[in-house]
Amino acid sequence: MMMDASAKTDPILSLNSVEVLYDQVILAIRGISLEVPRGGMVALLGSNGAGKSTTLKAISGLLKPERGKVSRGQITFDGQVIGENPPQARVSMGICHVIEGRRVFEHLTPDENLEAAAPPSMTRAQLNAEKERIYEYFPRLAERKSAESGYLSGGEQQMLAIGRGLMTQPRLLMLDEPSLGLAPFLVGEIFGIIQRINREQGLSVLLVEQNALAALDVVSHGYLIENGRIVMHDTAETMKANSDIQEFYLGGGEGRNFHDIKHYRRRKRWLS
Repeated sequence: MMMDASAKTDPILSLNSVEVLYDQVILAIRGISLEVPRGGMVALLGSNGAGKSTTLKAISGLLKPERGKVSRGQITFDGQVIGENPPQARVSMGICHVIEGRRVFEHLTPDENLEAAAPPSMTRAQLNAEKERIYEYFPRLAERKSAESGYLSGGEQQMLAIGRGLMTQPRLLMLDEPSLGLAPFLVGEIFGIIQRINREQGLSVLLVEQNALAALDVVSHGYLIENGRIVMHDTAETMKANSDIQEFYLGGGEGRNFHDIKHYRRRKRWLS
């Protein structure tokens, strides 16, 4: 019997011409479209304020507390339109959003943090198995699992935030600026672990980052967002080789004077 080829290629997540309004007035996202393949790793790159975090909140359903809403377009997860689904329902479907800022319960231990993130339906045996799996990926957490989480280093808190997300047994893991404030060696370690989880578990990953170099080293494809619009989409290798990306996102502009930078900004090809 022949298999339906489309079953293999349908993305687990797709955004089609999505717009986001804040306070009924401010247009933060301007008709963006993107896809995350099943079992794939994709990066959403851009500078601070470009619309990266808003995009993730639109997907996870966290716009309402900030007086935001999807005003146009369609978000589809696993073939189902999810625009009306509340955040809890999206978590149950398998969407996990690890919010920027390493939000953990500082007064609890890592072990207690992981247990607090587990779904109510999870049995004790399943919970223990999930914790052991996470400790295997993050051995630093295993070493500190009985310490107060507020005393963990920034890197360890980021590992714990990701571990809490994994406790929900997601099918799509969305990470918002996981490298923020971390030393380069820690960024490499954490991204390497995420890549290993993707490879071994088949977990789809949408990685939001300002650190384009680190992100493009672990993903297969990337999108670049500026002023709420997707202005570039290509393979990671092609994006790393692009002179505009090198100039403004991979540090190639260091040492240029203000006049050169202004001139270069005027000729950015993706905005023409």
